[in-house]
Amino acid sequence: MMNMTMQMMEMHMKDMPMQGKDMMLMQECIEACSACEQACTMCADSMMGEGMAMGRSMCATMADMAGTMMRAMLRPNGMHMESMMAMHMATMTMANFCAEECMKHAGMSEDARMCAEACRQCAMACQKMMDAMKGMVRAD
Repeated sequence: MMNMTMQMMEMHMKDMPMQGKDMMLMQECIEACSACEQACTMCADSMMGEGMAMGRSMCATMADMAGTMMRAMLRPNGMHMESMMAMHMATMTMANFCAEECMKHAGMSEDARMCAEACRQCAMACQKMMDAMKGMVRAD
């Protein structure tokens, strides 16, 4: 069953500047960004103690980036190919670095392990979106 967000986006698909967008990939990316935002927020809150400042800061930043990426995808009329590609790349890059940092603490924290997994899923979803968008590039 299609969720409300995708139903709304499909209603406006004909007006989208980026025609031909894969709506299922988009839904997966939106959901991965949302899950990453939530996991990173909770992980940042749980990272207390010596040696955790880098992880706490990275998780807080990643939560902000994932939320911003998700909201940008929910505004189909404002989509611009180059800016969306850059946002996906930045989100994917930060997600990979955040996952790496969280894995350093995964042995001591289940939150960090789960956060790293959410970051990896977000990075993979952003990569899939970028791959799909490359196929949409116009030959102007």
